[in-house]
Amino acid sequence: MNALRVETPRLSIAHKSGGPVDGKALLLLHGWPDDPTTWDGVAPGLQERGYRTFAPWLRGFGSTRFLSDETPRSGEIAALTRDVLDFADALGVQRFAVVGHDWGARIAYLLACAVPERLTHCVALSVPWQPGPLPTPDFAQAQAFWYQWFMSTEPGARAVRDDPKAFARFQWDTWGPTDWFDDNAFDAVAASFANPDWVDITLHAYRVRWGAATPDPQYKDLADLQVTTPSIRVPTLMLQGGADRCIVPAGTAGKEKHFTGPYRRIVLDGVGHFPGREAPREVARLIAEFLEG
Repeated sequence: MNALRVETPRLSIAHKSGGPVDGKALLLLHGWPDDPTTWDGVAPGLQERGYRTFAPWLRGFGSTRFLSDETPRSGEIAALTRDVLDFADALGVQRFAVVGHDWGARIAYLLACAVPERLTHCVALSVPWQPGPLPTPDFAQAQAFWYQWFMSTEPGARAVRDDPKAFARFQWDTWGPTDWFDDNAFDAVAASFANPDWVDITLHAYRVRWGAATPDPQYKDLADLQVTTPSIRVPTLMLQGGADRCIVPAGTAGKEKHFTGPYRRIVLDGVGHFPGREAPREVARLIAEFLEG
């Protein structure tokens, strides 16, 4: 995939694209702490099937930059979703399928709520969806979410600012099996965390989620849709790592009732929180079968 750049009202967005220029548009959205190279093992198989893939660095990652120093560094999913819509508009892509991992999955769900007419399919890796306010997790999931509570404290936020790379590396080390990556692989991705806004975006994203930071009012309408949309009608595939230690697999089951369109959940045995990196061929196959089915 080639590295390219487009400008939107708020950002200069770096992205990777590939596949036939006249192929069906497919947006690939990475999560945290990660970057678009999470799709490097997945995208070629989709491009070979005729899809034109676009994988942006989200705000605060890589060489994506804000156009103004005055723009609040919001990490809200609603803000990132607005970015992705602006990105699609800048590319001239009106209708597309979306595949998202982690943060990208949350963006994909909100896109399905906000602009279902623009989506052909929604694929979410590692994160479930349900309507209503963000629920307080059960004790097992709360334990896995320790890093979110940690960032919501002032001492925790200072610790992340002091050593953000080590904080990100700890998540990679503990969110699943540890034999799927090495130091070089992590260091290559961690270069995307050197973005001057990465820490601010990261802290705001998790602090605002639990009421420890103030939302940006310009995204209120989108943020409200996260809570008020009763169900998703866009055909949706959810891929869950069976060895995910960030999102407890048992907690992603039983969500069918929240989807009025076709919905399927598949558990990948032995895979942790990063399915696109840990099992790229299987993920590419399942996505392709879903899009073509």
